[in-house]
Parts: sequence; C-alpha cells; structure tokens
Amino acid sequence: AARDYAVMVMLYGCGLRISEALSLTGGELPLKDSLHITGKGKKDRKTILSDNLVALLRMYYKENKPSYWLFEGQSGGQYSTTSIRNIFRKAVKETNSNPWSTVHTLRHSFATHCIENNINLRHLQNMLGHNSPKTTEIYTRTIEINNKNIISPLDFLLKNDTLHS
Repeated sequence: AARDYAVMVMLYGCGLRISEALSLTGGELPLKDSLHITGKGKKDRKTILSDNLVALLRMYYKENKPSYWLFEGQSGGQYSTTSIRNIFRKAVKETNSNPWSTVHTLRHSFATHCIENNINLRHLQNMLGHNSPKTTEIYTRTIEINNKNIISPLDFLLKNDTLHS
C-alpha cells in the first residue's frame, strides 16, 4: 500500500506518465528539488519535485528497499502498468470520484493546477515534455474563470485611483 500511495503521489506531483514513473530506478531516487525524466520518445526533461514527495519517497525507499526499480512488483521486477491502473480504479470507486478519470488524469490535473498557480506556460511545457506549446495550451481551456480568484487587470490599474473613491 505504501508503494501504491507513493506512485500515485509521484504521478500527480511530478506530472508523469505511468511509463515514466515505472522506469525510475532506486539509484535515481530524487533528493533535490527537480527530477530528471527520460520521457516519451526518449526525450530527457526535468520536472519539479515537492519537498513532501521527497520525504515520502525516502520513507517508502527505506521501508521497502527496492532492489533495482524504484517501484517494484511484489515478486520483484518492474511494477506493471496494469497494477497501477487497477489501484487507481479501486481508489476512484472507493472515493466516489469521477468514474471517467484515468491515471493520466493525474497528469492533466498537475498541468491544470500549475496553470492555476501561475506557472509559466513555457516552464510547464518543458516539465511535461511537450514539443509544441499548443499541446500545453490545451490545459488553459480547462480552467473555469472564477471571479473570486481572478482579478481583472482593470481593477489593478484602478486600485489606487483616488478620483473614484
């Protein structure tokens, strides 16, 4: 269960694809604020790494002592994509979450939340390993405008305007 939790948190926390998380080895256990990934199409990139995730991974590694792969199956060897998908489906069912979500939804959520937190689109593009900025820009369309959270630039300009006070 610790492995399952760690892999799910890592998928979301770093915006990884399943294959990218499963290809990490114990020797690559991240200890800094970024994680080096060999992504789809053998493209290398770096993504952000939360201090909370580093602490979780250290604890997981210490308790489980994987022999090679960071995330290993019960009988050793690389943990399977099918196992991760099954764990995710079970969690969705138990929490009455969106039944249409998939493990890849964690990556989409990471991207959307980064945009909501004003992370530069170019940086996000690099972290996700997208060739085209158009691919990354798709996430901007998923964000609903909430008047309580987004302030109009006009309000910034008029904030110190004493003429209308």
